[in-house]
Amino acid sequence: MARDPSLRAVGWARSLPLGNNVKTARDWTREHLATLGWDRTAPDTVDSVVLAVSELVTNAHVHAHSDAQLILTWDEACLHVTVHDASSLVPEQRRPDDEALGGRGLLLIDALADDVRTQSCPRGKDVTACFRVPSPERPG
Repeated sequence: MARDPSLRAVGWARSLPLGNNVKTARDWTREHLATLGWDRTAPDTVDSVVLAVSELVTNAHVHAHSDAQLILTWDEACLHVTVHDASSLVPEQRRPDDEALGGRGLLLIDALADDVRTQSCPRGKDVTACFRVPSPERPG
């Protein structure tokens, strides 16, 4: 993707109340990534981002028992996918047994994203996953 010197960052934010269908977050994310042209140029990255959004929003709803604030920020180097929730508890990766139906969300996000960070905030926490789009010069 050619760098536009006038473009520094673009972003979108959406509130997802507790009980809101996570599909709403996935569809909303996919629509915004299409405005960047990623549906044509980086469909695998889109799928990874959408899966991470699904996991992060689900974690906010299920584990934090909180509304989720979903923020997407593209700075031409990385797409930052941030989900804020009202819980101060930092998420921990679990080692689920083979029979467990859940407990793999953070493992998935860690495998899909180029970087994952958690930051405590005065009213909860932010979990941010960063995704770089493969370019012809830098294969995925």
